[in-house]
Amino acid sequence: EVQRLNQQLEEKNGEIQQMINQPPYEKEREILRLQKSLAEREKAQATSDVLCRSLTDETHQLQRKLASTAEMCQHLAKCLEEKQRKEKGNSDDQIPTERSNQVFLLLLYNETSLQALICNLQDENRMLKQKIAHV
Repeated sequence: EVQRLNQQLEEKNGEIQQMINQPPYEKEREILRLQKSLAEREKAQATSDVLCRSLTDETHQLQRKLASTAEMCQHLAKCLEEKQRKEKGNSDDQIPTERSNQVFLLLLYNETSLQALICNLQDENRMLKQKIAHV
């Protein structure tokens, strides 16, 4: 490990000596190239940060929407149970079951659509990160 590190140190020292021995205009050109590269990376990082913040905000909004939808479904299920208790007769036994199934399907549909939306956003985020890395 020490030998490997010493070899890397020698390589870096060689690069430094090469830079020192370059004519001044070559040094300036290299400095400008590095500054330009740094500016591009900072710009890409800023863009990435903005996109991540935006996606984070959208994720939080979707989570709140999912929570409110789940709460609404629970409320509807409670209302349905209360209505079932009040109703009497054989025909009434089938109707509440159908309504319970409808509430359950509504909840399942909302959750599935939100999960699909989250997956789409994650895919878009991944693609944007790849584009940023490419740029």
